[in-house]
Amino acid sequence: MVSIFKKNSVTSFSRITALSLVVAAAGWMASNPAHAAADNTAARVPERMQPLSTAEEFVPMKRSAAAATVAAARVDLGAWTGTKSASEAAGNVVKIGATRTSTTSATVQGTNALLRWQTSSRGGLVSALTFASEEAFGMRLGVLIEALPASALLRVYQAGYRGEAFEISGQRVNQIIENNLKAGDRTDAGRTWWTPGFDGEEVTLEIELPPGTSADGLRIAVPRIVHLFDNLTVRVAQEDDVQLKIGNSGDCMQDSTCYDRYSAQRDAVARMLFVRDDGAYLCTGTLLNDKTGSGTPFFLTANHCISSQAVASTLQTFWFYRSPTCGARTLSADSKALTNGATLLFSAQVPDVTLLRLNDTPPAGAMFAGWDATAQTAGTSGAGIHHPAGDLQKISIGRIVGTAACTPEVGAYNCQYTDDMTENFYRVEWSSGAAQGGSSGSGYFVNGLLTGVLSTSNANCSNQGGINNYSRFDRIFPLIKRWIYAGSSSSASTTQGTYARAAVYSFYNPLTGARFYTASAEERDYLISLKSEYQYENTAFYASAAAGAGLTPVFRFYNTASGAHFYTDKTAERDLLLNLAGTYQYDGIGWYSPVNADNGAVAEYRFYSAGKNTHLYTSSTTERDAIIARGGYQLDGVSFHVWPQP
Repeated sequence: MVSIFKKNSVTSFSRITALSLVVAAAGWMASNPAHAAADNTAARVPERMQPLSTAEEFVPMKRSAAAATVAAARVDLGAWTGTKSASEAAGNVVKIGATRTSTTSATVQGTNALLRWQTSSRGGLVSALTFASEEAFGMRLGVLIEALPASALLRVYQAGYRGEAFEISGQRVNQIIENNLKAGDRTDAGRTWWTPGFDGEEVTLEIELPPGTSADGLRIAVPRIVHLFDNLTVRVAQEDDVQLKIGNSGDCMQDSTCYDRYSAQRDAVARMLFVRDDGAYLCTGTLLNDKTGSGTPFFLTANHCISSQAVASTLQTFWFYRSPTCGARTLSADSKALTNGATLLFSAQVPDVTLLRLNDTPPAGAMFAGWDATAQTAGTSGAGIHHPAGDLQKISIGRIVGTAACTPEVGAYNCQYTDDMTENFYRVEWSSGAAQGGSSGSGYFVNGLLTGVLSTSNANCSNQGGINNYSRFDRIFPLIKRWIYAGSSSSASTTQGTYARAAVYSFYNPLTGARFYTASAEERDYLISLKSEYQYENTAFYASAAAGAGLTPVFRFYNTASGAHFYTDKTAERDLLLNLAGTYQYDGIGWYSPVNADNGAVAEYRFYSAGKNTHLYTSSTTERDAIIARGGYQLDGVSFHVWPQP
């Protein structure tokens, strides 16, 4: 078994033959990109490495207190009659997977009829559905959310490998859906959560509800499944007994591991897998540093790859996806996958660019790429680092030979070339290597700094002298400056990007009906190891690890009478509780949160249950409204503010 979610076994799916992918409508069009150079401040930012001490954000289920094996109802989609390999073209796009429809689970009523609820090991309810698509080499499930209890846990796994499941809380799924809704997408696509991909013809979705939560509050359906139709899995180092296909890109491609000069840049580049309405696709993107080195995971790619929030929410990124040594025909055992999508910040067709903020913390050792917002000159040498055809990471060496004026058309860009340097796209010619489908969105580096984003190309191993058109970063910079070039951290009006963000992890206690929050990965892992009644929900939101202007400490107390915790950023409440000797035990400062809801922060609402003498917290407006409608809790108001996830 090889799972594309596993740390050491990530699957490559595409053999794309055309680079100019279908151009979707821009999420946000620049009004006059031609004026961008006038707003150029000649800014440069160096790279920054993610500290090696960075904690793993999503802890695999096998380290949590999971219920026993669950009998699953089976949904068999039947034989796959579509494309058997990645050769199906749609315009200038070659898909890596197609969407199938499940009629039996297409509606809430149909899905409810399939669910067979049984008692979980925690005393709640648990049920599961297994979906089978014959001849699939991998699958992703599209779960349509109408109502999902925030305290629910969803698990996804390859049949027979439940111990290696991906696990996510209902609260976090609801936040992903809310993010789509806030972006204005109220279609079924905007209300769909796409599971991570898993290898094989069968994938299981499991739902666990805590004690006291009725199945009547769950309203979900699974109308669509992505069937991945080509087996391009690579062999992982140290798994010599598994012989699988590699080398999906052209034979002229150069192994990036052989170029230590670009060791920092290659650690900033990730392979992308995402879902659109009609199937799944691959591109390449680059993790981008900001002016203050905050560690905010800004991620740069092309608009023709991702241009809507709903698609951004489906994103999986694959890091260190390369060979372990120069020329090795294996995938490095250091490879990591992030599965929880991204928030769309900016997208435009000209220049062809999209800026995202990843919803996961990048792995330890990943590099936030440096960049250069000055105009480059003809003849400037550089390198493109990318994942052609979804293959192990490659590098192409070349030089800028001019610029191009590119305009979007149906399925492609129409580019007019010039030798002068006035247009929005650099023309790059390779002296070594090439580009291929899957390379789109990758960066062009000059002197180690990113200066362009790959849009279109006719250069391949049969035509290495072809042209590669890169959106100029000096034209992109004014459009995304507000995120990556914010003021210093001393300014009280700065955004989340100014501060070193820290994940705050959440546990739900079904016995008290309360949540426990901690910003300590060590405390998180200890509580998981106890296999207690606490139900791990993964990251709830983000805060700051240290004090700063515009931030306030959040104080944590333990209620010795109820066994629940209390959180507040108000010093008056802190002082009052400190005087209640014997009732509340002061744990100290949990983290630092934004003072108010400006600049992307949201309110964390606090409820009180007189019957249980406990407080319940949530930043989800959906959960807030559901708690109010259900009754039993009194809304206290806002306890503190957080940066939401996503």
